[in-house]
Amino acid sequence: MPYSVDKYPFLMKYFQNGIISENKNIAHCILFYGSDLQSQYDLALEIARMLNCTGTHTSTCQCLNCNWIRENKHPAVLTISKVDNKPSDDTSKTVISIDQARMIKNDLLVTSDYHRVLIFCDKDKDGNICGLNQFNFQPDAANALLKTFEEPPTNTTFFFLTKDKSDMINTVVSRAQCFYVPSLLDEEQDCSLVKDAIEGYLELERSEVLELNDKLLALLKENDAEEVFTQIQNYMQSLLKANLDTPALKVKLIEDIKSTETAKKQTRLNMNIQTVVENLCFKLIL
Repeated sequence: MPYSVDKYPFLMKYFQNGIISENKNIAHCILFYGSDLQSQYDLALEIARMLNCTGTHTSTCQCLNCNWIRENKHPAVLTISKVDNKPSDDTSKTVISIDQARMIKNDLLVTSDYHRVLIFCDKDKDGNICGLNQFNFQPDAANALLKTFEEPPTNTTFFFLTKDKSDMINTVVSRAQCFYVPSLLDEEQDCSLVKDAIEGYLELERSEVLELNDKLLALLKENDAEEVFTQIQNYMQSLLKANLDTPALKVKLIEDIKSTETAKKQTRLNMNIQTVVENLCFKLIL
């Protein structure tokens, strides 16, 4: 888990500042989104560790709570998924169920000496962390917990892990503070289709925005829009990994990835592609 501190210094600094304040002033509902679900999960565990630390308040603290959380054995830090922390008579295997939601509500009525952290996610058949969506965390179960999400017991924090905010029902998203978590996956991501068009975009002047616009439109005429925008994000991700120690550039790249995600969503909604690309280019070239 300590790698989260190194790889996500801005996120960790934000949460550290809130946690060390007198009232542990962080949101009680936090939504992480992005393609790297395991990093989201590790980040949530690291924040849970900081919330429960009774020792040195460092990433290497060896107090009982910190060690419990590192071993995923802490009684108050729970993973909530279609296969984790379900009632004994709950036979559902594909969703976070209503019975599960009711059990969570009842369990939270009991006071705790710890800071309770519930991490909502999905898992595949091999136990790998996957993202929540409206199929595995359906509206009936989510709505059963809305009041709890809105007014949780003292010292309780909920995390929701998903690939995209649009995968979650709006009533959950509206109650959460949302953070984009860049991917830390090591595998090489393809950007060969767009590299010639997008390479060096960070150095372009405002007067060159139309040139970039024309290059992207040409690509989109010959290729699937989803693939083009995904490869642009892959290129930006590669730049991000190479510039984690450059704060201003890191912030810029994260914003550019988000802007490209917006463009991707707009094309799914059949918005005019020329307008979508033009808006994206002006956002990319400051």
